[in-house]
Amino acid sequence: MEPCCAPVLDGILTEPDAADLAGQFKVLADPARLRLLSLIAAAPDGACGCELVEPIGRSQPTVSHHLKALREAGLVESEKRGTWVWYRIVPERLEELRGALAAPAKVAAPS
Repeated sequence: MEPCCAPVLDGILTEPDAADLAGQFKVLADPARLRLLSLIAAAPDGACGCELVEPIGRSQPTVSHHLKALREAGLVESEKRGTWVWYRIVPERLEELRGALAAPAKVAAPS
């Protein structure tokens, strides 16, 4: 008997990949973190942590907490410059997330 459609196993995420992506999306589920990511992405040379407090409207410790979560998820990198910490986007990680969102469209849907 012939199958009714293409197998859906093509392009399926492995369990470790799915867990990794879920962790990154969980970090991005917070509106303040999305705004921080957007601000950092808009700064071509990176953004100083001190410049991110006012636009977000949160306290400095809260912004630092969110930046730490973004850093631990691999979405931003930090670099100490003098007394300040600067943040920049990790484009490869964002591209991985974009690819993960686009991949399901390539898998044949059952009819």
